[in-house]
Amino acid sequence: MNLRRSHDDCQIAGVCGGLAANLGWDSGKLRIVGVLTALGTGGAGILAYLALWYLMPQEPPPVQPWKKTI
Repeated sequence: MNLRRSHDDCQIAGVCGGLAANLGWDSGKLRIVGVLTALGTGGAGILAYLALWYLMPQEPPPVQPWKKTI
């Protein structure tokens, strides 16, 4: 399980995009479930999102072949 925050599919930090890509789910539906969970748990869902944001590494940006790296 290579869990990383998404670089391309992100609204805030890429947590839901990364989870959705890893689980094979639709990221929009996962975001809706995440918001409902965050609102329904009295702050525990928000703390879980912040913890995942901190703990999950960022996916590397895509390589652009026309740009030279130094």
